[in-house]
Amino acid sequence: MTMSKRDTYTPDSLLAVAVEVFNERGYDGTSMEHLSRAAGISKSSIYHHVKGKEELLHRAVGRALDGLFGILGEPGAVDGRAIRRLEYVTRRTADVLMDELPYVTLLLRVRGNTTTERWAMERRREFDQRVSALLRAAVAEGDLRADVEPRLATRLLFGMINSLVEWYRPEGRGGVAGDQVADAVVRLAFDGLRT
Repeated sequence: MTMSKRDTYTPDSLLAVAVEVFNERGYDGTSMEHLSRAAGISKSSIYHHVKGKEELLHRAVGRALDGLFGILGEPGAVDGRAIRRLEYVTRRTADVLMDELPYVTLLLRVRGNTTTERWAMERRREFDQRVSALLRAAVAEGDLRADVEPRLATRLLFGMINSLVEWYRPEGRGGVAGDQVADAVVRLAFDGLRT
């Protein structure tokens, strides 16, 4: 994603380079010098767009979180039986992860070392709690098994979805299209959880 110095950086293109470097080196292992070299621009040019690397981190994880929380307001996540809403949220979560792969990868790697990382982790917990509530509602409606604790089921479900960052590549390496992945996640999870 390296651009020549003649290219004009936008906040989005600079963010894409920063996310690539953060994912490669780790946020803590990335300096402004690393970002400058990767972007092919001076540090002062970077500071023209942002206050520092934590602002880049905040924008990046914010983009991933906005995608996830946006799902919860979509009609498929709001209307109908809880099981259908839960399946919809699960499928769309896999979609967002694959569509925003570098940003979600970074979100999943934050460890709470900075204010932004702690904020991101808190937001992730909030998302998980909202999905757990949907799962509990589906159990109460009699559509999901009651013998699996909802928080555990939520963690296992997201463990499966989040593992996509380790192997899924948008270019379809291995011949697996994103919609096939999302369908498989929903089938594997809910065939085992249904009553």
